[in-house]
Amino acid sequence: MSKQFDVLVVGGGPGGYVAAIRAAQLGFKTACCESNPYADPKGEPRLGGTCLNVGCIPSKALLHTSHLFEEAGHSFAAQGINVGTPKIDVSKMMARKSSIVDQLTGGIKGLFKKNKVTLLNGHGSFVAKTPEGWQVKVGEEVVVAQQVIVATGSTARHLPGIPVDNKVVCDNVGALDIDSVPKKLAIIGAGVIGLEMGSVWRRLGSEVTILEAMPDFLAAADQDVAKEAQKLFAKQGLKFELGVTIGEVKIAKKGVSIAYKDKSGADQKLDADRLIVSVGRVPNTDGLNAEAVGLKLNERSQIEVDDHCRTNLPGVWAVGDVVRGPMLAHKAMEEGVMVAELIAGQAGHCNFDTVPWVIYTSPEIAWVGKTEQQLKAEGVAYKAGKIPFLANGRALGMGEPSGFVKMLADANTDRILGVHIIGANASELIAEAVVAMEFAGSSEDLARICHAHPTLSEVVHEAALAVDKRPLHF
Repeated sequence: MSKQFDVLVVGGGPGGYVAAIRAAQLGFKTACCESNPYADPKGEPRLGGTCLNVGCIPSKALLHTSHLFEEAGHSFAAQGINVGTPKIDVSKMMARKSSIVDQLTGGIKGLFKKNKVTLLNGHGSFVAKTPEGWQVKVGEEVVVAQQVIVATGSTARHLPGIPVDNKVVCDNVGALDIDSVPKKLAIIGAGVIGLEMGSVWRRLGSEVTILEAMPDFLAAADQDVAKEAQKLFAKQGLKFELGVTIGEVKIAKKGVSIAYKDKSGADQKLDADRLIVSVGRVPNTDGLNAEAVGLKLNERSQIEVDDHCRTNLPGVWAVGDVVRGPMLAHKAMEEGVMVAELIAGQAGHCNFDTVPWVIYTSPEIAWVGKTEQQLKAEGVAYKAGKIPFLANGRALGMGEPSGFVKMLADANTDRILGVHIIGANASELIAEAVVAMEFAGSSEDLARICHAHPTLSEVVHEAALAVDKRPLHF
């Protein structure tokens, strides 16, 4: 007899494992299936998905190490700390990164055990709908579940004609395992991954050139933030070529050669030791046997869902990178919790208007809500407050005076419409803005909150005051 479950989650990434844990907490007999070993030495499936294994977590470990390396080499002396010329042990850096990943992936298995979630090893694919529930093949067995949550994530998009071997030409997986500092590193794509990985290797000594097809830098961000970021990154040594068209890419004995046309249409060539291709991601919907059961996909191979992540099939849900919206781990987690609670008859909730974005460069970049260019395009009357970190005592004490906080509020109601930060600890500071916007807060609400002194959060406070043109320290 087939194993029977109330809820089966297909995929153990951020959306999947969180959905499984929450469903189990709500009293459902829950299972989660996962097949990707992510280079596990024993070949066993690893929980945590791309984010934990080959994305968010390992990249942040490398960013932290490389940041400390650059601080030791360039910033310590100004503070009276003399440590000589630092040297990087890339193998030790990579080992530390891997140990963090191992600890956290193992931790999710512990959470499954604690919450009584059954882990099934194998890829999940639909078989049929029966009176007992949905039949799903997992590995070599077929299990039955009343409710199925698809959370199969995404994989790196590759460009036609560019062979990715994850040695010389890397996607996000290979970029996290480069075994030595390249003298010259080329990156195709000036998005989050391109900027973060470019920052890592530039700090460690690489000459980094980023090729971007879009004519504008960081087009998704607020234009003020994008301009400031491009200026600061260029000052740090990152080289950008915008508006390019990639041509032939050849792997040679000693590296890689990239032919491209620049924004004027002129032929150019870039030779590098390594190439990272970071041009977005595609949803993992192949192998679900979606067509056989009538699961509807759109032209981007995403699973079609409503605002509550319901698919066109009764009892089948989908969350995370396989559905519409930003491919962000925290967005997937929120959807996973929402779905589990909706299955339980509760008022599950996920506000896509308050999902924050973060780029973990130095300085960090974070935003939530509308950009100024979006408000202008929509004809929304707004007012803005903008305060630089240079006016903040804590930022100066930390040696992190770059960047600013910009707050946008409705001109009539004062409701906060967007907050944009480029500066130290922007990834942490954005949370206050998310809370305020989630509860329909106004700039006056933040302006009236007492912020501890001296803290970086005071820049958010001053930006809120600046919306009403009454900043106290700028």
